[in-house]
Amino acid sequence: MTKTILTVDDSRTMRDMLMLALSDAGYRVVQAEDGMHGLEVLAGEKPDVIVTDINMPRLDGFGFIEGVRGDDRHRAVPILVLTTESDAEKKERARRAGATGWIVKPFDPIKLVAAVRRVAS
Repeated sequence: MTKTILTVDDSRTMRDMLMLALSDAGYRVVQAEDGMHGLEVLAGEKPDVIVTDINMPRLDGFGFIEGVRGDDRHRAVPILVLTTESDAEKKERARRAGATGWIVKPFDPIKLVAAVRRVAS
């Protein structure tokens, strides 16, 4: 059974890069353009892993993670934060919100896929 990854990022280029890296690794990829759209997509999807940016319009990554964790159906889904931010305070805030891990952009596709595999198992 193919695992589904939800990617949430307001950058089309980043979504395209994630789509390429993850679909090449055999994953089904569902995309959202920001946190608000991500929550809408989750209404009809049950992803195995979520990869989200932090800095987005409408609803940022912190709010999105809190929204995901507040829904019983998705409470246990691993969430990887993929962001240009490397600030310790932001990492801690993401962890408190419910993030599983943190990857700094620009990402290495091989390391990204390895991280997704690790948390998806």
